[in-house]
Amino acid sequence: MVVLSPSPSAPARAESRDPVLDLVRAACLVVVVVLHAMMAGIEVVDGRIRIGNAFAGQEWFAVVTWFVQVMPVFFVVGGFAGLSQWRGMRARGATAGEYARTRLHRLARPAAVAFAAIAVGLLTAAALGTPPDVLAEVGFRLAQPMWFIAVYLGVSALVPVLARAHEAAPRRTLLALVAAALGVDALALGTGSPAVGFLNLAFVWMALQQLGFWYADGWFRSRSRGELLGGGVGALALLLVVTVLGPYPADMLANLNPPTSCLVLLGFVQVCGLALVEPRLAARMRHPDLRRLVDGIGGRSLTLYLWHMPALVLFAVVLLAVDARWPEPLGWPWWSSRGWWLAGVVVLLVPIARRLGRLERRPVPGGPVPAPVVAFGVVLATAGAVAVLVVGFTPLTAVLGSALLAASVRITTREVRPTPTRR
Repeated sequence: MVVLSPSPSAPARAESRDPVLDLVRAACLVVVVVLHAMMAGIEVVDGRIRIGNAFAGQEWFAVVTWFVQVMPVFFVVGGFAGLSQWRGMRARGATAGEYARTRLHRLARPAAVAFAAIAVGLLTAAALGTPPDVLAEVGFRLAQPMWFIAVYLGVSALVPVLARAHEAAPRRTLLALVAAALGVDALALGTGSPAVGFLNLAFVWMALQQLGFWYADGWFRSRSRGELLGGGVGALALLLVVTVLGPYPADMLANLNPPTSCLVLLGFVQVCGLALVEPRLAARMRHPDLRRLVDGIGGRSLTLYLWHMPALVLFAVVLLAVDARWPEPLGWPWWSSRGWWLAGVVVLLVPIARRLGRLERRPVPGGPVPAPVVAFGVVLATAGAVAVLVVGFTPLTAVLGSALLAASVRITTREVRPTPTRR
């Protein structure tokens, strides 16, 4: 088995983190990588490459999505980690701007490098004569997971503000975010305009992050097993009603684009389940081999997320170069080949993560930077991710996105000193 070794700072990091939630975060990342690799429907027909979603139109897959839609609990875990980090920094005298800059640098630096590499790859493929329609489809598929960069950066930067609201009025804050998400759903359904639903890129994920704040404060852990079971089962029953009988799609991946309030319900179910099994998971995490594996993944989580699709494309290019056989998606030969397909993607992804994972662990430079400058840096980085999300990856959007991400790091690195007063 290939194991990612933890970074030198892993022991110190482990003391300030929750090992169970580290395990959940690593497991979520593994699910995302495996899911995207399995969904890749690539075949060669009459000498032409066809790329699509292998599971598109498959009714059975809607049931599967209830188990593989892990983004809600991922944002819950992110909320736990963000609140814990902010409270620790605040206790040491740090400002909200310094916290936001820390989150910005950890996300933007690796993303800028990944976007630049994708630009080089697309330019190289075009120079080698790859058909434009194939490049466009590859660029679209590569860009799809990048919504996470923009959204996670935005909600992470708002942790100090949302933490203040949570500490002042936890119930009112959470209910306000859930109500806003429901309002957006109602407006989108009432107007028949799915574009309105993209407002929930803010409200749905902030509500789930807020659930992470409740988890950090011990609310879920202090509930009895009966309360957790009752709450989880009740939320699951409501989710079944609004998807089977109500207006929401039963496919939980369809509820991701745009996000709907169903994801908040699913996240509540997941976090109730997590609280129920936490003691067992804590016992598992005392095993040193599992701890090392989780630390290895956690120390490079963003790098693994950013590079798993490029690694998938690179492996497909290798197979095309050696004229490998491409079975029709969902046939028996296709299913039987998924083992080595996943193995090939992992073999390419692991050394990339080992090499580039250091970018997300690099210390953030010290020195005061005004909060408006940090806010502008967050806007620049978000715009860089949105540019590729809206248009897809092309050489131009990849370069633009990389430049904006790099600029966001640059302007928030330079210390701004006050102008001397003349006498």
